[in-house]
Amino acid sequence: MAAAHPVAVFVGTAAALLSIASFAPQIVKILREKDASSVSLRTYVVTVTGFACWLGYGLMIKAWPVAASNLACLAMSAAVLALKWRYGRQRSGDDVKG
Repeated sequence: MAAAHPVAVFVGTAAALLSIASFAPQIVKILREKDASSVSLRTYVVTVTGFACWLGYGLMIKAWPVAASNLACLAMSAAVLALKWRYGRQRSGDDVKG
């Protein structure tokens, strides 16, 4: 198998790092405010499931960069989902909404 073109490696690495980092502001905001009522439960359930599928796909085809980047995205999106369950109730005490 031929080595990947350096530009492709750069683009893939940038995509992985940006995807992983995209969850950080949401996590910081939830932790700072102790409120996740504005986070969509359904969206993050689908997002976590999607990253789990991508991780499985990467492992099945032995594409370690795909698996590693999606494992990191899975961890970050799962953190948002866990924080939603922890801090998801609105300040008025309503049930968690998706």
